Amino acid sequence: MNCNDIREQLVDVAGGTAAPAEVQEHLHTCAACTQTLDEMRKTMALLDEWKAPEPSPYFDVRFQARLREEKQKAPAGWLDWFRKPVVGVAAAVLLAAGVGLIQFEGTNQRNNQNLAGNQPVIRAGTPVGDMEFLDKNSDMLQDFDTLDALDGTVDNSAETN
Repeated sequence: MNCNDIREQLVDVAGGTAAPAEVQEHLHTCAACTQTLDEMRKTMALLDEWKAPEPSPYFDVRFQARLREEKQKAPAGWLDWFRKPVVGVAAAVLLAAGVGLIQFEGTNQRNNQNLAGNQPVIRAGTPVGDMEFLDKNSDMLQDFDTLDALDGTVDNSAETN
C-alpha cells in the first residue's frame, strides 16, 4: 500500500480502532506516516481534554425574556414578507415595459416615415437597385426566349483561351 491509502486509515487508527496488518507493516517501514499518526493521536488527546465553557447563569433568563418579546411583537402579515420582493419585481417589469415601449415607438416612427415617402435612396449597381431596374423594365423580363436565342450566336472563342 502507498502512503495515500494509509493516510485515509490513520484517522481511524488514531481514534482507537485496531490497525489492519497492512497498515502496521507500512507504519514500521515509513517514518512520515508514523509521525503523522503520532501527531493525530496528540491532537485527539488535546481534544479529549477540552471542555466547553459553561454559559452564564443568566443566559436562560435573558433568552426566555427575548423569546417573550419576540412573541409579543405584532405578527407579520402575509403582506409584510410579500411586499419587498414585489416592489423589486414590479420595478423591473416597469423598467422592461418602458424600454420596450420606447423601442416600439421608435420602430413605428421609422415605419411611418417610410410610408410617408421618405424612402431611402437605392443606388444602381447594388442588388436591390438592380432588382428595381429589372422590375421597371418588365418587357426585358418577358423576352427571355429572345435573349436565349441570342446567347447561341455569341462568339465564345475568347473564353477558351
